[in-house]
Amino acid sequence: MRSKRRPVEIIRAAALPALALLVIGNFAGYAIAGPNGLLALGDYKSQLAQRQAQLKVIEAQRQELARKVALLDAKHVDPDMADELVRRDMGLARPDEVIIQTTP
Repeated sequence: MRSKRRPVEIIRAAALPALALLVIGNFAGYAIAGPNGLLALGDYKSQLAQRQAQLKVIEAQRQELARKVALLDAKHVDPDMADELVRRDMGLARPDEVIIQTTP
């Protein structure tokens, strides 16, 4: 003979597995669609590519600045660079002179 269970007992018996499924579903949802989930991976890859391109530009600017700093070293100043800076910053170019700015 089969004993008849009351609805309260059925609900009480199913509550713990249902809660476990909700917790697992919550973690699975965040693993897939969360801010750090699988769907965000493509966006992270595109951001990485953009930042690497920016890094290359900044590194090129840094190398150019390092080259100019080396030309202005106090122990051995490049005369052309010093002359260019003085004429540009102080406005000492004569009217009959032509100033050619070089950019590498």
